[in-house]
Formats: sequence, structure tokens, C-alpha cells
Amino acid sequence: MVRLIMGVKGSGKTKQLIELINNAAKDEPGNVVCIEANRNMTYDIHYQIRLIDAEEYHLDSYDLFRGFISGLYAGNYDISHVFIDNLCKTIHTTVGPDTERFLDWLDAFGERNNIKFTVTISADLSMATDGMQKYL
Repeated sequence: MVRLIMGVKGSGKTKQLIELINNAAKDEPGNVVCIEANRNMTYDIHYQIRLIDAEEYHLDSYDLFRGFISGLYAGNYDISHVFIDNLCKTIHTTVGPDTERFLDWLDAFGERNNIKFTVTISADLSMATDGMQKYL
């Protein structure tokens, strides 16, 4: 399952994401992971959340990101929810067909492994492709 939160900078996506992350820390039966482009949320999220600074791993393509997420799960089968803050900024790209394909992959991966994904993208809603609309 993928949930997409999309909006322009300053529209409250990160505040909403922090609230969802902290609620997941209380409610999720498994481990919760948050991947962000930098460590801006270090003091805003619950200490039990695994916070990952994507810059440390040079995740600059969707292929690398798929491998990274697969590796996270291979190392910890107890992950139940993964939050990805500002997806396109994390891999240094813009919204497009590759973004849609990545979200589709996340959805299929999540279904197979019983993982929920919540993803934010900093872009106007009008930039979402038709295939991305189903995740909004």
C-alpha cells in the first residue's frame, strides 16, 4: 500500500508526515523507518523510529532506491511502515513517468511483504501523472 502526499513547498507536507510518523510509532506492530534527504526531522520524530539520511548513501536514481529499500527489508523483516520524505529531492530528480513506475514498484513490494509506504513529493498536484493519482 502506498500513500502519496503531494504539494508545493510550504503546504504542510512535512508537518503532516511528522504527525503520521509519530502516530505510527505508537500504533504499528512492526518497525517504522523514515528516509529523508537530510536529517531535518531528527528532533521531531519519536526516538523509536529508524531515521535514515539518504544523502549518506548517495541514492541518486530510482534503481538505487529500489535496491536500498529491498536491502532494508532483507535485513529486517519486521518493518511494517516506511516513510519517504521528499522523494524527488532525495534522488535529485523531478516528477515524471519514472516516479510513477517507482510508486507502482513500492506498491507491489509493499503488497508482497506487508509493508505500508507513505511518500511525500514537493511539487504541484497538477504534475502528478494519471497513474500517480491513485496514490493521492
